[in-house]
Amino acid sequence: MKPFLRSQLERYAQRLQELDFLLSREDIMADMQQYRSISREHAEVTQVAGRYARYQQREADLAGAREMLQDPDMAEMAQEEIHAAETELVQLEDELQRLLLPKDPDDERNAFIEIRAGTGGDESALFAGDLARMYTRYAATVGWKVEVMSANESEIGGYKEVVLRIEGQPGTGPSGSGVYGALKFESGGHRVQRVPATETQGRIHTSACTVAVMPEPDEHQAITLNPADLRIDTFRASGAGGQHINKTDSAVRVVHLPTGIVAECQDGRSQHSNKAKALQVLQARIQEKERSERAAKEAALRKGLIGSGDRSDRIRTYNFPQGRLTDHRINLTLYKLLAIMEGDLGEVLQALQHAREAELLAELGLE
Repeated sequence: MKPFLRSQLERYAQRLQELDFLLSREDIMADMQQYRSISREHAEVTQVAGRYARYQQREADLAGAREMLQDPDMAEMAQEEIHAAETELVQLEDELQRLLLPKDPDDERNAFIEIRAGTGGDESALFAGDLARMYTRYAATVGWKVEVMSANESEIGGYKEVVLRIEGQPGTGPSGSGVYGALKFESGGHRVQRVPATETQGRIHTSACTVAVMPEPDEHQAITLNPADLRIDTFRASGAGGQHINKTDSAVRVVHLPTGIVAECQDGRSQHSNKAKALQVLQARIQEKERSERAAKEAALRKGLIGSGDRSDRIRTYNFPQGRLTDHRINLTLYKLLAIMEGDLGEVLQALQHAREAELLAELGLE
């Protein structure tokens, strides 16, 4: 193991002792917010320190087995132990490198997915509906809950725009991430190639949608919206609905005047619930704007493989005639498009996670 890596890991062992002490103090336990924060760090540090302790144990086992080689009666058993220890040490070092990678503090958060139809008219709206269904199906397979925050439906089906809120337990996504950590690389342009239902000549059309994945703002850390900066309009809900729809001005549109960012919601039963949902989405969009501006500055310094999640990045093509999905960022091609559209997204998300980890390892000089 490289000395740099070992010195980093030694710090985790020391930090674990500090955190154990802090968690035993009454003043820390009395402050719930501080206690939660330290508990979260304690869980992360315990995981790293525990794996490093195992690594050190296997190093000691390996040294002992090499000494046993000198004894002819023990040589065969020693050789087996050497092989087992060396194999596990390689695995542990790889695991420890990944555990040391800088973490995005938003990875454990719930997420909003905003899908907008782009070029392609009705076919683009139908594809937006297909993408919403794909993410909803995937969420169901990992036990996440999906709520439609707002939807602007197309006349022939699908959506001109839809915003989903996806909620799930931390650690349930690929590589042990949360909802946002699992889905954040979905941001960008998604292109579809297929014969639309409205096409009479059987010609293949190309359409596109944009996807933006935003972490749900933390209640304690969310930016405070100044009421003077907001314009709140109410209007009658439109679209398919039951007896309640169109009878009251329950739909809400909120405009953040300084930035011009808009969020609206008409899916709830009451104006109050629609306003709360619209404000949630508005906060996420304002934070995402700040985040994307920061990411653009960083991208100007270094061009990452995964990209900045900008809407203009064309990240993926869904080719129905060939049954092929291609992610252009990591040159991943899978010939199981129908299964993916039914929610079998795990392999794609995992590949993107691994590509990002490889980038970070290269940046840290660990590879």
